[in-house]
Amino acid sequence: MAEVKPTSQAGGPAVELTANPAVGDGPLEKVYAFWLAGMSCDGCTISVSGAGEPSLEDLLLGQVPGLPRVILYHPVLAIDAGDAFMHNYTLAAEGKLDAPYVLILEGSAVDDSLIRGPGYWTGMGARPSHEDGNQVISVMEWIDRLAPGAAASIAIGTCATWGGIPAAAGNPTGAMGLMDYLGKDYRSAFGLPVINIPGCAPVGDNFTETVAMILHFLQGAGPLPEFDELGRPAWQFRHTVHNRCVRGGYYEEGVFAQAYGDPECLVELGCWGPVVQCNIVERGAVRHHGGCMNQGGICIGCTMLGFPDKFSPFYTPAPGSAVSSTTATAYGKVIRSLRVLTQDHQNRTSRWDQDQDVPSGWAVQRGSDSLLSRAADFLYRKLQFAKAVRPGSDTPAAQYRDGFEVEPKKRGNERAAKNK
Repeated sequence: MAEVKPTSQAGGPAVELTANPAVGDGPLEKVYAFWLAGMSCDGCTISVSGAGEPSLEDLLLGQVPGLPRVILYHPVLAIDAGDAFMHNYTLAAEGKLDAPYVLILEGSAVDDSLIRGPGYWTGMGARPSHEDGNQVISVMEWIDRLAPGAAASIAIGTCATWGGIPAAAGNPTGAMGLMDYLGKDYRSAFGLPVINIPGCAPVGDNFTETVAMILHFLQGAGPLPEFDELGRPAWQFRHTVHNRCVRGGYYEEGVFAQAYGDPECLVELGCWGPVVQCNIVERGAVRHHGGCMNQGGICIGCTMLGFPDKFSPFYTPAPGSAVSSTTATAYGKVIRSLRVLTQDHQNRTSRWDQDQDVPSGWAVQRGSDSLLSRAADFLYRKLQFAKAVRPGSDTPAAQYRDGFEVEPKKRGNERAAKNK
């Protein structure tokens, strides 16, 4: 049996083993997660801390049914610091943990070879190797050491997935995504390529939901979730913002906002929603609340590979939007007019059509229906039942004793007598 040496590092009971644990011997009780920060603003950490489906707390406490407990080592959220904290990363790199671990990168990977002489772009932890003190360990070195043995490697946020803002034109760091750094041939210890969850910052629930599904897979309790050809969770990034946007109907009818605060489609204010793959309008930013277009903001394409260079300058109409919005405006006027006619038809009960009257005290100023309205109503009914059976009965009305008549017929007779 392996000799276990318990330690007291923050994040959970990391242990050092003299032999590596076997994989696939049964359901996992825990999984370690090692979080690294490259060229980052920590926005992804803030986003994940607000997730609710499942919440970060539920994952850390093991309260999600069927999932192992996640033991997280995070440079921002940790209690311990210094050598005591970094010792856990060393144990993982040396394969001395008693459970699988997942590598998570927030922020861009960088190219340390661009630095002239010794140095690093981003670092975490240190080792005693200099005469005058400790030598900082580059985050890229930690990736090199941890990625091969990780059960899964996850890039969170657009910086970690595609390079993001640190990779914009003119940057000196050679910033790139984790997938670029590890290469297309990379596979984790469980055979997985890099998993990408983009967004600046991403929807927190997108990350925790994906982690939960991966944990099901790692312990053999579920299938590998569906990822697209870029390593994104397919169910989260299959649709464009426009497909699910609460303002999308205005685009179809060619009605566009002219200023921020208007309720219509935002394309002519610079929104890239028709081409950007993101689910923030349907899921919300935090616990189904917020989301760029839901709150009146335009989509600037922050989940996309070309962000930010290919989407700048922001807040100006996209080059291709002139063609699409002009076309939508032209046919949208016709569509809106036809829909108004249909709306007028559908906003009447069958009884009102029969009586040619709307008995609403709120509509006293309405007057009689126009000739166009009646013609549209006639045409609509012809089309409506062209291939269907009209409801009702053509048989003569039943005769009741004592001269009883059903209410609609009685009212019709009373109106006819009154008109005489």
